[in-house]
Amino acid sequence: MDIRNNILETIGNTPLIKLNKITRDFPCDVVAKVDYFNPGNSIKDRMAVKMVEVAEQQGLLKPGGTIIECTSGNTGMGLALAAIVKGYKCIFTTTDKQSKEKMDILKAVGAEVIVCPTNVEPDDPRSYYSVARRLAKEIPNSFHANQYDNLANRLAHYETTGPELWNQTDGKITHLVCTAGTGGTVTGTAQFLKEKNPDIKVWAIDVYGSLLTKYFNTGEIDMNEVHPYISEGFGEDFVPENYDMSVIDHFEQVTDKDGAIMARRIAKEEGLFCGYSAGSCLQGLMQLKSSLKKGDLVVCIFHDHGSRYVAKIYNDQWMMERGFLEVKTFKDIINGRGVRQRLVSVEPDRTIAETVELMKKYDIEHIPVISESEPIGAISENGLFQKVFSNPDIRNEKVKAVMESPYPLVDFNTPVERISTLINKENGAVLGKDESGNFHIVTKYDILQALAK
Repeated sequence: MDIRNNILETIGNTPLIKLNKITRDFPCDVVAKVDYFNPGNSIKDRMAVKMVEVAEQQGLLKPGGTIIECTSGNTGMGLALAAIVKGYKCIFTTTDKQSKEKMDILKAVGAEVIVCPTNVEPDDPRSYYSVARRLAKEIPNSFHANQYDNLANRLAHYETTGPELWNQTDGKITHLVCTAGTGGTVTGTAQFLKEKNPDIKVWAIDVYGSLLTKYFNTGEIDMNEVHPYISEGFGEDFVPENYDMSVIDHFEQVTDKDGAIMARRIAKEEGLFCGYSAGSCLQGLMQLKSSLKKGDLVVCIFHDHGSRYVAKIYNDQWMMERGFLEVKTFKDIINGRGVRQRLVSVEPDRTIAETVELMKKYDIEHIPVISESEPIGAISENGLFQKVFSNPDIRNEKVKAVMESPYPLVDFNTPVERISTLINKENGAVLGKDESGNFHIVTKYDILQALAK
């Protein structure tokens, strides 16, 4: 029988999956090492368990102890799984820029989570680094994992990720592309691969706002490079000890926007629901495409799962608020008509005959019924057509006697995709109110025209 003794025995041996659409114009094959297949849904499971095992061997972590770590979420998940199996407690510090999903998941697996401010220096007593160090000193029988400077981090990838890539590609890998944060994944994996073949190129992907790229290029720690960024899980405002820059050939920086958009493309075009770092990793490779040639075999590390970013990069509203997503909205449809025209509407005491004349005059099928500046109903050509059969004298009826339900009222920034779900057989239009308090109408024909442009 093939039965694992515990969840930790399922870590590693994740698949390599070829990318087919996004990289179809590349001169070579590009494959992804999809590490969200790990039980904690990220590559950090590998190093988290290794840090615990090494700490146990060195006597730094004793039975009943408490694991303390500052984490963007994924390392904490791996440590929490190890703690569950081995009988430890967990306290994690994280930053307020991390997704709520990550924090909720850590709590779900029994960890205590302390949220710290993002925009402070690493040595600030409020930073998540400093709070973790302080707790490790204050809490008896505790172990500060310190993934940044704990060399068991990169050892885990030297022992597992590197050998897996070498074996899965039959030693034909020519390029490793990986986002750079703590340095453990890119350094440990690169150390193994370079021992096998020194000609393998290792490209580290960084984010604007991180100092790692300039440090790699100049050897200078320039704090002027550091500024807040939205990307999660990579980039640093200091240089962790896990780095061995000699095994890295190039650092490439990507923007928050490009990484987020690419993550969404990976999900839609490749069927891989990945996190922010995967999008940034592939975006960095796209920027370096001209350096590739026929016969190369590129491996990109896709670190974690997209479920941890549902409220962020996979949320249209979040993306639009940051200017990352060019989504057509109700406002775009209205502005696309040119000069905003006054909405054709009727009052509830108007007759159906008068309403029909308005429909003919303006060649429209939908008219909202408005009373005291508020929509209270609607008249549609299709609805009137049905009612005429049951009552030929309906022309003399007042609108309020036969009107349908009012059209849904949406915000001017509502995406077209959302509007399209509100328009159906029973409801032929939606209304929106502009900054001046005037109503505007959008029908299914407006949406079709907008999407065709």
